[in-house]
Amino acid sequence: QVQLVESGGGSVQSGGSLRLSCAASGYRYSNHWKGWFRQAPGKEREGVAAIHNAGNTTYGDSVKGRFTISQDNAKNTLYLQMNNLIPEDTAMYYCAVQTMSTSPTLQALSELRYNYWGQGTQVTVSS
Repeated sequence: QVQLVESGGGSVQSGGSLRLSCAASGYRYSNHWKGWFRQAPGKEREGVAAIHNAGNTTYGDSVKGRFTISQDNAKNTLYLQMNNLIPEDTAMYYCAVQTMSTSPTLQALSELRYNYWGQGTQVTVSS
C-alpha cells in the first residue's frame, strides 16, 4: 500500500522560507508525475507544482519563481522549497503521486492525474 507522509510545514512571516518533504513508502517509482497541491479554507484545492520522474517540472502561476519542486528517487522523497512566502500561500499542502496511466491530455497539475495523496501539512504565513 502506498503511503505518503508530508512534513516541514509551520508558521513563518511574510518573506520567509519553508521546505516541505514528502516521504513515500510502498511506492514503486514509475514513469509518471508527482505533485504538490494546496487548499486554503473555503477555497478549492489547487495545483502548486509537479515533477515527472524524468525531471520535467511545471508550476502554478501564483508560485512561479518562488517555489521549486525536486525529488530524490534514491530516498523516495519529494520536496517543495518555498521562498518569499506571502500570506496568500497559507494553506494545507498535500503531496500526491500518479501510479497509473491517465489520458495524455490531462494537465500535470490536474488532481485527476493523481491516485495517492498524503494527509497534508499546514503552512501559515503571517504579514
